[in-house]
Parts: sequence; C-alpha cells; structure tokens
Amino acid sequence: MQQYSFNGEDFKAVVTTPNWKIGLLRYSDRFNKLCCFERHLLTDEAFILLCGNATLYVKTENDVIKTTMSPNVVYNVEKGEWHHIVVDENTTVLVVENADTSKENTEKIQL
Repeated sequence: MQQYSFNGEDFKAVVTTPNWKIGLLRYSDRFNKLCCFERHLLTDEAFILLCGNATLYVKTENDVIKTTMSPNVVYNVEKGEWHHIVVDENTTVLVVENADTSKENTEKIQL
C-alpha cells in the first residue's frame, strides 16, 4: 500500500494514474481570495473539504454562486463550468480530476 501526504501550500497532485489524479489543495496566495475563474474543457473536477474552511464559487452566465463547503461532501464542478475555490489557513481540500487535466485544456479569466 502506498501513502501520500502534503502539508505545503497551494496544490499538489499526490496520486496520478493513467485515468485520474488526486491532489491536495491548501492555503496559498492563489487560493486565499476570489481573483480568477477557470474551467476545464474535457473533464469534471470534484472537491472534498477534509478540514478547515473553504468556499467554492461557480460563475454562471448571469451570476456567481457562492457555496460554503461542508466537510465530507463531494462538490462536483461539471466540465465547462467556471469556478474558483478560496480556502482559509489550515484548510485541506481533496481534489479529483482526470489525469489529462492540464493548462492546455483549461481556460482562465482574471477578475
């Protein structure tokens, strides 16, 4: 059995298989405020709050939906949805996405 952990800042993929990757997302400059939105063109992305406080933002055509995340709930952002997550210090979020999710198939807009 393999075990992985990540106690640093930002995001780190800790397990990658041919089909999917699992990462841990933690507090950093990129995730401490609503500064941008991104969308993945080929895949959904799932977020699970493990500890701390996190807010998930999803931008629709006419609105921004703000969701305060609850621990142990799976939040699935569907392919093509603009989104951004903001986390407090001492927060860890599990992220699951396709292994081929990359900058080449992700779009970003700055606020």
